[in-house]
Amino acid sequence: MSRMYFIAIVAPEDINTTILKWKQMMKERFGCVVALRSPAHITLIPPFWLDENEEHHLKNATAEFSQSRAGFEIRLKDFAAFKPRVIYVDVMPNQELQSLHAQLEEFLILKKQFSISKDERPLHPHVSIATRDLHKKAFQEAWEIFKEKKYESSWIASGISILKHDQKKWDVIFTSHFANDFVPS
Repeated sequence: MSRMYFIAIVAPEDINTTILKWKQMMKERFGCVVALRSPAHITLIPPFWLDENEEHHLKNATAEFSQSRAGFEIRLKDFAAFKPRVIYVDVMPNQELQSLHAQLEEFLILKKQFSISKDERPLHPHVSIATRDLHKKAFQEAWEIFKEKKYESSWIASGISILKHDQKKWDVIFTSHFANDFVPS
Protein backbone atom coordinates (compact mmCIF):
# COMPACT_ATOMS: atom_id res chain seq x y z
CA MET A 1 0.00 0.00 0.00
CA SER A 2 1.29 3.48 -0.85
CA ARG A 3 1.58 6.06 1.88
CA MET A 4 2.69 9.67 2.01
CA TYR A 5 6.08 10.52 3.51
CA PHE A 6 8.14 13.65 3.95
CA ILE A 7 11.59 14.41 5.33
CA ALA A 8 12.24 17.15 7.87
CA ILE A 9 14.27 18.45 10.74
CA VAL A 10 12.01 17.99 13.75
CA ALA A 11 12.24 20.55 16.54
CA PRO A 12 13.17 19.34 20.02
CA GLU A 13 10.39 18.69 22.53
CA ASP A 14 10.66 22.02 24.39
CA ILE A 15 10.25 24.02 21.18
CA ASN A 16 7.52 21.68 19.94
CA THR A 17 5.62 22.25 23.22
CA THR A 18 5.79 26.03 22.82
CA ILE A 19 4.68 25.91 19.18
CA LEU A 20 1.92 23.43 20.03
CA LYS A 21 0.34 26.06 22.32
CA TRP A 22 0.07 28.46 19.36
CA LYS A 23 -1.32 25.70 17.13
CA GLN A 24 -3.95 24.91 19.80
CA MET A 25 -4.89 28.58 20.06
CA MET A 26 -5.34 28.69 16.27
CA LYS A 27 -7.59 25.65 16.50
CA GLU A 28 -9.70 27.18 19.26
CA ARG A 29 -10.04 30.63 17.66
CA PHE A 30 -10.04 29.83 13.94
CA GLY A 31 -10.71 26.09 13.58
CA CYS A 32 -7.22 25.39 12.17
CA VAL A 33 -6.23 21.75 12.64
CA VAL A 34 -3.86 20.88 9.76
CA ALA A 35 -0.72 22.18 11.52
CA LEU A 36 -1.66 20.13 14.61
CA ARG A 37 -1.23 16.91 12.63
CA SER A 38 2.57 17.01 12.74
CA PRO A 39 5.25 17.95 15.25
CA ALA A 40 7.03 21.30 14.86
CA HIS A 41 9.43 20.82 11.96
CA ILE A 42 11.25 22.34 9.01
CA THR A 43 10.42 20.49 5.79
CA LEU A 44 13.40 19.42 3.69
CA ILE A 45 11.61 17.15 1.18
CA PRO A 46 7.86 17.82 0.76
CA PRO A 47 5.31 14.99 0.86
CA PHE A 48 5.63 12.21 -1.70
CA TRP A 49 4.07 8.78 -2.19
CA LEU A 50 5.97 5.56 -1.52
CA ASP A 51 4.93 1.94 -1.29
CA GLU A 52 5.28 0.87 2.36
CA ASN A 53 7.28 -2.16 1.18
CA GLU A 54 9.94 0.31 -0.02
CA GLU A 55 10.08 2.21 3.28
CA HIS A 56 13.27 0.44 4.37
CA HIS A 57 15.03 1.78 1.25
CA LEU A 58 14.08 5.31 2.26
CA LYS A 59 15.38 4.74 5.80
CA ASN A 60 18.64 3.28 4.46
CA ALA A 61 19.12 6.17 2.02
CA THR A 62 18.45 8.73 4.75
CA ALA A 63 20.94 7.02 7.07
CA GLU A 64 23.55 6.86 4.30
CA PHE A 65 23.10 10.55 3.57
CA SER A 66 23.28 11.57 7.24
CA GLN A 67 26.44 9.72 8.16
CA SER A 68 28.75 12.32 6.60
CA ARG A 69 26.91 15.39 7.88
CA ALA A 70 27.59 17.60 10.88
CA GLY A 71 25.08 19.21 13.21
CA PHE A 72 24.37 22.93 12.92
CA GLU A 73 22.41 25.62 14.72
CA ILE A 74 18.87 26.56 13.74
CA ARG A 75 17.57 29.89 14.99
CA LEU A 76 13.90 30.80 15.17
CA LYS A 77 12.89 34.45 15.42
CA ASP A 78 9.43 35.98 15.50
CA PHE A 79 6.65 35.25 13.00
CA ALA A 80 5.90 35.68 9.33
CA ALA A 81 3.23 34.64 6.84
CA PHE A 82 2.56 33.36 3.37
CA LYS A 83 -0.52 35.51 2.86
CA PRO A 84 -3.41 34.75 2.98
CA ARG A 85 -3.31 31.18 4.37
CA VAL A 86 -0.15 30.41 6.38
CA ILE A 87 1.29 31.83 9.61
CA TYR A 88 4.59 30.48 10.85
CA VAL A 89 7.56 30.89 13.15
CA ASP A 90 10.34 32.31 11.02
CA VAL A 91 13.66 30.47 10.60
CA MET A 92 16.67 32.78 10.34
CA PRO A 93 18.71 32.51 7.11
CA ASN A 94 21.05 29.57 7.36
CA GLN A 95 23.50 28.38 4.69
CA GLU A 96 23.92 24.95 6.33
CA LEU A 97 20.17 24.36 6.12
CA GLN A 98 20.02 25.49 2.48
CA SER A 99 22.95 23.19 1.60
CA LEU A 100 21.46 20.25 3.49
CA HIS A 101 18.18 20.62 1.60
CA ALA A 102 19.85 20.90 -1.83
CA GLN A 103 22.23 17.99 -1.21
CA LEU A 104 19.50 15.74 0.23
CA GLU A 105 17.16 16.47 -2.66
CA GLU A 106 19.90 15.73 -5.21
CA PHE A 107 21.01 12.58 -3.35
CA LEU A 108 17.48 11.12 -3.25
CA ILE A 109 16.71 12.04 -6.87
CA LEU A 110 19.92 10.34 -8.05
CA LYS A 111 18.88 7.17 -6.18
CA LYS A 112 15.92 6.91 -8.60
CA GLN A 113 13.99 4.84 -6.05
CA PHE A 114 11.61 7.51 -4.81
CA SER A 115 8.97 9.72 -6.42
CA ILE A 116 10.91 12.86 -5.52
CA SER A 117 11.57 15.54 -8.09
CA LYS A 118 13.46 18.81 -8.00
CA ASP A 119 11.38 21.46 -6.27
CA GLU A 120 11.58 24.55 -8.45
CA ARG A 121 10.52 26.79 -5.59
CA PRO A 122 13.36 28.04 -3.40
CA LEU A 123 13.50 26.62 0.12
CA HIS A 124 11.82 29.00 2.57
CA PRO A 125 12.39 27.35 5.96
CA HIS A 126 9.58 27.89 8.45
CA VAL A 127 7.67 26.18 11.26
CA SER A 128 3.92 26.32 10.54
CA ILE A 129 1.38 27.42 13.14
CA ALA A 130 -1.57 27.59 10.75
CA THR A 131 -1.68 26.47 7.15
CA ARG A 132 -4.12 25.41 4.43
CA ASP A 133 -7.20 25.49 6.66
CA LEU A 134 -6.77 29.11 7.80
CA HIS A 135 -9.61 30.76 5.91
CA LYS A 136 -8.74 33.84 3.91
CA LYS A 137 -11.45 35.80 5.74
CA ALA A 138 -9.85 34.99 9.11
CA PHE A 139 -6.26 35.56 8.05
CA GLN A 140 -6.03 39.25 8.94
CA GLU A 141 -7.49 38.73 12.42
CA ALA A 142 -5.12 35.82 13.05
CA TRP A 143 -2.14 37.73 11.66
CA GLU A 144 -2.86 40.62 14.07
CA ILE A 145 -2.12 38.21 16.94
CA PHE A 146 1.31 37.23 15.59
CA LYS A 147 2.68 40.08 13.48
CA GLU A 148 4.12 42.03 16.44
CA LYS A 149 4.64 39.03 18.73
CA LYS A 150 8.25 38.33 19.72
CA TYR A 151 9.78 34.88 19.96
CA GLU A 152 13.34 33.61 19.82
CA SER A 153 14.76 30.15 20.24
CA SER A 154 17.43 27.91 18.79
CA TRP A 155 18.60 24.33 18.75
CA ILE A 156 21.29 22.19 17.23
CA ALA A 157 19.99 20.15 14.30
CA SER A 158 21.52 16.73 14.90
CA GLY A 159 19.70 14.66 12.29
CA ILE A 160 16.85 14.34 9.83
CA SER A 161 13.56 12.53 10.27
CA ILE A 162 11.15 10.68 8.03
CA LEU A 163 7.48 11.30 8.75
CA LYS A 164 4.71 9.04 7.51
CA HIS A 165 1.02 9.86 7.17
CA ASP A 166 -1.27 7.39 8.96
CA GLN A 167 -4.50 8.72 7.36
CA LYS A 168 -4.98 11.20 10.23
CA LYS A 169 -1.61 12.63 11.24
CA TRP A 170 2.11 12.60 10.51
CA ASP A 171 4.28 10.37 12.70
CA VAL A 172 8.05 10.40 12.96
CA ILE A 173 8.98 6.85 11.95
CA PHE A 174 12.74 7.21 11.67
CA THR A 175 15.45 9.67 12.63
CA SER A 176 18.94 9.44 11.23
CA HIS A 177 21.46 11.34 13.32
CA PHE A 178 24.37 13.19 11.81
CA ALA A 179 27.69 11.48 12.37
CA ASN A 180 29.61 14.59 13.33
CA ASP A 181 28.93 16.79 16.33
CA PHE A 182 28.21 20.48 16.00
CA VAL A 183 31.33 22.62 16.16
CA PRO A 184 30.57 26.28 16.95
CA SER A 185 32.14 28.78 14.57
